[in-house]
Parts: sequence; C-alpha cells; structure tokens
Amino acid sequence: MSNVYIKIPNSISFNSIVEKDYTLSSSQYMDLIMPNENFLFVKDFLKRDLQRKDLGVEVGSLNYIGQSTHYFVRTKALQAHSFLPEITSETALPIMPNSFVKMNLKQGDLLISKDSNIGEVVILDKDYPNFMLSGAIYKLPVTEKKHYLLAFIKHNIFREQLDFMVPKGATIRHAKTMFLDCKIPMPNKDAENVINFVEVLTQAIINKEKLIKERHEAILKAIEAELLENQKPNKFSFELPRINELEEVGRLDTNLYREHFKNVVFEIQNYKNGFQTISDLGFSLSRGQNLQVSNIGESVYSKKQYSNFYTLMLPKFLSKYGTVDKIEYLGNQNDLKTLQKGDLIFGAEGFEKGRSIVIIEEQSRAITNIHGITIQQKEHDVNKAIFVKCCLDYLRNKGLIDLYAVGGNGGSLAQKYWEIIPFPNFYKTKQDEIAKLYHNVEIDYKADTFTLANFLDKDNEYNQEAGIYELDKTAKKLKEILNQTIDNIVNDNDIKIKFTNEEKTTNG
Repeated sequence: MSNVYIKIPNSISFNSIVEKDYTLSSSQYMDLIMPNENFLFVKDFLKRDLQRKDLGVEVGSLNYIGQSTHYFVRTKALQAHSFLPEITSETALPIMPNSFVKMNLKQGDLLISKDSNIGEVVILDKDYPNFMLSGAIYKLPVTEKKHYLLAFIKHNIFREQLDFMVPKGATIRHAKTMFLDCKIPMPNKDAENVINFVEVLTQAIINKEKLIKERHEAILKAIEAELLENQKPNKFSFELPRINELEEVGRLDTNLYREHFKNVVFEIQNYKNGFQTISDLGFSLSRGQNLQVSNIGESVYSKKQYSNFYTLMLPKFLSKYGTVDKIEYLGNQNDLKTLQKGDLIFGAEGFEKGRSIVIIEEQSRAITNIHGITIQQKEHDVNKAIFVKCCLDYLRNKGLIDLYAVGGNGGSLAQKYWEIIPFPNFYKTKQDEIAKLYHNVEIDYKADTFTLANFLDKDNEYNQEAGIYELDKTAKKLKEILNQTIDNIVNDNDIKIKFTNEEKTTNG
C-alpha cells in the first residue's frame, strides 16, 4: 500500500522512544497527515460499545461438511473491490447445524474484519439467517451516518491509519478493536449536504452491485428455463462408460463420465433446436499475450494509466459476474497481441477458472496474459459473444467447467477440450434477450441532469434498464467521484456536489 496520508519521520528523539516504551518499531513513530482537524473516531459512530455478541465465533474445521443448511462466513467474503460480501463455496463454508451460532445477520449490517485482511468492510445486501461469522469479523452496531462511515472505511485514509496502528511481523496480523480509534474526517462547510452527498453516492454504488448479482442470477435462470421448457421427448438415462466412450475420450482420470456431468450435457444436447460447438458458432481460440521477458523483453508495470501503456486485463482480476475488479497497465515498446470488440477473455486455469468478460467497446491497447484464453470471431458480434459468455457462466455454475478441466491446483481447461463443450442453439431473439441482461446498448446515463434531491430516483430509473456492463461502468464512475469527495474532505478542500467527474478544487 502506498502511504498517501501517513508521515514517516526522518529521525526520532530519545524522549519519543521513552514515551513509546522503548520500542524501535518504525510503525509506532508514523503519524497521520490530515489537514482537516474536524473528525470523529470510528467508535463515535457506534450506538454502544462493541460487545462480545458483536464478534463472530469459531466452529473448528471438524464441523466443516460437504452440504448443509447452515454456513460459516470467513474473512475472504470481505473484499476490497466490493461494498457487498462475496458469498461463494470458498468464503462461506457449510457446517454442522448443531455447531451453528445464531447471529441475526440483517440487510444493512456492517461487517469488518479484525484479522487477516484487517479493516476490510462490507454491508449486507439481504438477511442471512442461516449464516454465522468467523471469530475474525465484527458486526458494527451503527444506525446513523452508516453509509458515510462505510465510505470512509473503504477509503485509503482508514486503511493507512489502521495499517500503521496494527503491529507487524506476525503471519496473521490482529487488529483487535484498534480500528475504533481510526479518525473519520467530517466536512467543515455545508456539512449536511456534503454528508448526504457521500451517503447517496455510497447507496447508489451498493444498489448497482446488488443489481449486478441479480442480473447474473437472472441470466442463469433464463438459460435453464429455456433449456428445460424446450426438451425433445428423449429421457435421460445414466450408464457407466463403455469401451468405445473411453477410447473416444482417451482418458480414465477424468470427470466426464459422472452422472451429473452427463445429465447437464444431455439437457443441452436434447434442446429442441439442437446445439453447436464453439467453432460452429464462428469462434476461434488462442492464448493471451506471453508477457515473459524472454518473449517481449523488459516491461514496466503500473497502477496508473499512461497514454502509451497497454491496459492489462488479467483473468485473476475478473469477477464471476463478467466485470473487472482491478486493472493494471503495462509499458512495452513492442506491438503486443491486443483485444478487439466482441472478443472474450476466459480464465482457463486455477480454482477460479471459468470467469470471463466480453470486450464491449473498441479497445486500442488492451491485452490479457497467457493464463487467459482469448475467444475471437471475425464478425465482432457483441451480442453473440455475450451469449457464449452467458452459456459458459451457466456451465460454470453447474460445475462443468471444473469437470472439463485437467491437472492439479484447480486444473486447466485446455483448448483441445473446447470442441466437446455444447452450446444450445437458442433462437436469436432469445439470445438477444439474455444478452440484454449483460449489456443494454440503448440507454444513456445522464449524470449532468442529476441533483442531490433527485439523484437516487434518477439513478434507479437508469438501473432498471441497465445490464451488468452498464451497472459496473457507472458504479466505477461513482466510486471515482466518491473517492475524490473523500479526498477533498480529508484535505479540507472545497466540494462541488455534482455527479460528473470533477477535478479537485482547493481553498483560496
């Protein structure tokens, strides 16, 4: 983490060493740079002191089971790129019901991690009655200015404070309740409107993230409904593999003979309009750009964008919803293999394989790396690419992407297996209907007409028609405005309440 708000002294006095109980830990002598001296502590936002009931409880790995009605939420569910928890099979584990501790997790609760990824925070998007928290997570008792506090905890001003407050050196760092003493700057001018501005921006981002999840779920349900409601008269019957099937596949150490696998494949192949392969659909496969020095020479990596750098979209930065959680930039003098409109990036390796994204808009210098498969087409038909992406999401949700893969450490979906992956031959109207949930080209985000009074209503009107791509794109714009506003509050700068990106202004 780069320290923007932390001052590191060039020298320290003996008296300061004595005051710090003779510790020579450098973090103990850092100080916060915050021109705005009007602040509250995190604990001032709580309606009462933290109690033992606000902290999660460990259940022990002996209580982890394969399937259950009750779940144990780990700190991995709290991630930096999202205001909402990421509930997956890795972040929320099924546990023995008799070891479950009821925690009454409700929509709007704030959860914060005190260990491991310390200071990470999320807000619950719905009630989670059958979920309990690990002993590393607090549920914060906040009622007023909840979204203002959430926005600041998500910002670097909080992260950097907590980072130098928490002792370093251990494998897992423990913040205990030190986060309660982090400072949350408050606006000095037009305070009520500025606080409201921060809160509605945060609420809008949360709304969009929630809708992204709902749109993704709607895509999966639409594909399944179309398949199951339009089956040929044939009925599925599972049989163990015969010699000719083993010879055709050419392997014994594979999951392709499972009943679940064969059942899902049968439903696609038994669709009334038949099915196609990836090549039938007009797509070809290739690996992403090899970024090794031996292949392209020396490169410069950056988190900041420069005009002559490549935009680096790595498979590990893709979400399961078809969005990008993080982007890096790469400077290299060579002409590298770039992505075109209508291409798909597909993460083919590891435990998170199967995540993909469609290049919706023309990209001049966007690339991926060799860990991703680039799925390309000559027509650059965005809707067709989105439909393929949605089908791959459906297969991933059914567990088939993992079953197709080979090898250890999560496995890899090699290119030679793609020709046996079936894609249902839906009518184009149905393909476009599904694709619209991911990308709706017909709408415009008129941010210049938004005011503090009408913003949430206007934003929600837009959201009703927006696809995942538009929701993510506008959420990222709002995050930029939110972070700039927080920077202005921290530095006691003038703040313009506008919903379009503005340059930072300063007093005087």
